[in-house]
Amino acid sequence: MDENIYQHFRKEEAPFIDQVAGWLQDVSDQYRPYLTDFLDPRQQYIVEALVGEKGEQHYRFDGGYGAAERKRALLYPDYFTPTQDDFAIQLFEIHYPTKFSTLSHGKILGTLVNAGIKREMFGDIMTDGDRWQFCVTANMADYIQTQIVKIGRIGVRLEPKDYTELLVPKDAWVMEHTATSSLRVDSLISSVYNISRQRSKELVENGKIKLNWQEFDRPDFELGLRDIISVRGYGRIQLHEIEGRTKKEKYRLLLGVLRK
Repeated sequence: MDENIYQHFRKEEAPFIDQVAGWLQDVSDQYRPYLTDFLDPRQQYIVEALVGEKGEQHYRFDGGYGAAERKRALLYPDYFTPTQDDFAIQLFEIHYPTKFSTLSHGKILGTLVNAGIKREMFGDIMTDGDRWQFCVTANMADYIQTQIVKIGRIGVRLEPKDYTELLVPKDAWVMEHTATSSLRVDSLISSVYNISRQRSKELVENGKIKLNWQEFDRPDFELGLRDIISVRGYGRIQLHEIEGRTKKEKYRLLLGVLRK
């Protein structure tokens, strides 16, 4: 692989770049498709960049529904035509006593992780405000269905669903244009949520921020394309495009914004 590729990404992303290169080599050597686990949007961006437009390998993403954040990647050679079934995703709905209890994204996520299920084995967790569903890799479906009988103290039952029965998630991303002096995390939070730079810096330093679903505490960190930051109490921001510079040398950005 071209050594120059590393300079376009963060140093800590090098192991993932090597992993993707290995997957592509497998597709080339064995001339058959390769299916990844669930990838976050930044990882999807890296896959797109490494496969490129004109290579002999191709890629497609699927996360169970069109607007999914976390998706599996299918890498495949020229002759192959992917179908929905090739992504091997199982949708589950969580049945629980809705009159007496409430679920949350955090409770469901914590339960899955505490059951020994790696984060890359499941995709988005969705709600319409009442019902809850989530996607998993099909090979983990039986295990998850037998393991998850409680979320916190709430007794639950997981029911497999066809992807045509997907609920309509209530969280909707809105595309927004903004101009900001830097791509630093604290600068972007300040700009989007209209709070002081000091306040946004405190949010980061006090552990209220996640970057691509990982704990994170560096206000001066510069965001890259497709990164998602979650700001507790405010919502989420995704950097979609850097559209250029203004006359005052500010960055013109296209963002996906989710407001609480």
